[in-house]
Amino acid sequence: MPLKQYRPTSPGRRGMSGSTFEEITKTKPEKSLLSPRKRKAGRSNQGKITIRHRGGGAKRRLRILDFKRDKLGVPGKVAAIEYDPNRSARIALIYYADGDKRYILAPSGLSVGDGVKSGDDAEVKPGNALPLKLIPTGTLIHNIEMEVSRGGQLVRSAGAAAQLMAKEGEYALVRLPSGEVRRIRSHCLATIGQVGNVDHRSINLGKAGRKRWLGWRPTVRGSAMNPRDHPHGGGEGRAPIGLPGPKTPWGKPALGYRTRKSKASDKMIVKRRGK
Repeated sequence: MPLKQYRPTSPGRRGMSGSTFEEITKTKPEKSLLSPRKRKAGRSNQGKITIRHRGGGAKRRLRILDFKRDKLGVPGKVAAIEYDPNRSARIALIYYADGDKRYILAPSGLSVGDGVKSGDDAEVKPGNALPLKLIPTGTLIHNIEMEVSRGGQLVRSAGAAAQLMAKEGEYALVRLPSGEVRRIRSHCLATIGQVGNVDHRSINLGKAGRKRWLGWRPTVRGSAMNPRDHPHGGGEGRAPIGLPGPKTPWGKPALGYRTRKSKASDKMIVKRRGK
């Protein structure tokens, strides 16, 4: 999917880029697969801001996606490739032989008219979902389950792909996009191929207003504040924060406390990312 570059008619347009949307074949979503998206704008049920820098943005409706791929053995056909405002990837509208309609993540190379299927008897081709035990090693996969029948939780964003490295009895070794190698039960489903919209990460928003359209409000540096407003505030000139690590406005570690001490899934990690 190529990107379009805008003519520099203003400082905000200089360097700005965006999607060409060439692959989109249907502009109106399927009504039966829509759901209202309640906006909280970073506020709790008490009206207090609990997540900073969120609010505004274009109104969206949720597309109900089939991450479980539980239409086992039922063939389907790609009716359309659509835009989803709630995710970086494109989505594909599937018409199944039994009359059911569902959205799935659109993998790279999937086009209108292609057939898709999930289950043990499905072919190894983009868009089909199979158990890990039936996928050849070295295959690129996405939308991977962590527990059987729970639905895909891993590798779902635009351009992402994991690789099936090996199979060891009840488990398969999968290398995730981060570089982490993880053991996953071989009965878990995964979808073949790389998630589409590969050039998404190269988009240059160009101006602050475009970030506001996406629902992000301005972020002010703590070092630009006063001491009463933030632990990084105060000092003469551009002072160092004077702390061993960055803090939130409430004095907690900005990058979080170590939380993986008792993580049950730690035993499934064979190799950490970045190691």
